[in-house]
Amino acid sequence: MSAPATINGKEIFDLLRDDLVALESEFGQDTVSPVRAITEIGDYLRNGGGKRIRPALLFLSAKLFDYPGRGAVRLGAVVEIIHTATLVHDDIIDEASTRRGRPAANTQWGNSKCVLAGDWLYMQAFKIAVEERNFRILDTLIELTQEMVEGELLQMEKLGKLITLDEYFDLIYRKTACLFSVCMRLGAILGGASAEQEAALGKYGHDLGMAFQIVDDVLDLTASEDVLGKPVASDLREGKATMAVIHALERCTAQEQAKIEAVLRDRAFNGTTHTDILEILRRYASLEAASTRAAEYAESARRAICTFPDSDIKRALLWAPEFVVAREK
Repeated sequence: MSAPATINGKEIFDLLRDDLVALESEFGQDTVSPVRAITEIGDYLRNGGGKRIRPALLFLSAKLFDYPGRGAVRLGAVVEIIHTATLVHDDIIDEASTRRGRPAANTQWGNSKCVLAGDWLYMQAFKIAVEERNFRILDTLIELTQEMVEGELLQMEKLGKLITLDEYFDLIYRKTACLFSVCMRLGAILGGASAEQEAALGKYGHDLGMAFQIVDDVLDLTASEDVLGKPVASDLREGKATMAVIHALERCTAQEQAKIEAVLRDRAFNGTTHTDILEILRRYASLEAASTRAAEYAESARRAICTFPDSDIKRALLWAPEFVVAREK
């Protein structure tokens, strides 16, 4: 594949500067309610940081087709609101106390209010999407939310249990990759893309999202709490087996397997430390195996858009997979 000249993060930010500014304004307006608790929770979540990767992908996809309208900003807010709603519900389900280095919303307002605020955010996202008067957009968003909710329920069923790699890939598709894919498809729909172009961009988003989540899961095991903004090895503490852990379980001794299984089952490091688990993962090159799989997904994402004409937008999309696999938080 012939690649255009490289691009960096600052250049991408410059390409999207106006859209991202408009997104923050739209996001702020869209999370205001006559009920004070909803507005307060919405403000708290919106100001909690986040890379805005999902709306940025939607913007880039729409720009591939020179889409001129404001629909991209509205739908960018929609996908960020949906993402935010999933984080609220995730923190409640996982009983998380921190998110992005500060108290999770449910520790501030309680589970009951946050469940309802998350529900309100979902409904608000669809209310905004309806304004596009486009059934394909609505169908795509409905399918997305169903897959994400199904994924959350499937994950709950598998907590504390050993799962296969195929089960893991299905879970991270539902958790992350399906939203990345939908962001790219929504931009394509707005831009009037052909079915083949929409499929290619959906494939790009899928593979980028898979790479993103695998890297996220590796970082959960290897990064520091200061970098993560949450406790290290949160996945293990919540009973979630991620790719590196599954890879090691398929290769380690019965004694080592018993240690990992105990952490997953007990959802705590009782008699086994985080360092003990890392030693097992390193012994079987399991962290490297996960990182390699993430890099393969990233390269597949790049190949998915190779037929699009060279442009600054394509250069930005080609850079994104490199950023995802190289990031440290």
